[in-house]
Amino acid sequence: MDNKEFSKILEERTKQFAVNIIKLSVLLPDSPEGWVLRKQITKSGTSIGANYREANRARSKADFKNIIKISEGEASETIYWLEIIENMSFIDEKALIKTISEGKELLALFTSISNKLK
Repeated sequence: MDNKEFSKILEERTKQFAVNIIKLSVLLPDSPEGWVLRKQITKSGTSIGANYREANRARSKADFKNIIKISEGEASETIYWLEIIENMSFIDEKALIKTISEGKELLALFTSISNKLK
């Protein structure tokens, strides 16, 4: 698989992750705590792919690296919020397992991409 093909697949994967995060956020309780978590996870979870798409259109290698680091940070933050939701038992654990797993895989991918750019 070449870089262009990998990029297209990862763009689609991060977009699907964002959709899953939005669907999951709707399941959070309608309470002040739920609203905070909904806002945080929706922002970070959808930002991963938006930033990756922007990175693929970067003007320079340095710009690409900086934006990839943002995607990496957003993936890490999203996992954090998913773990909080899991610990609070706001959503059935079965509904979270696949999303947490995918978030960790995305974080590993962005960390790997970032490390290769050093």
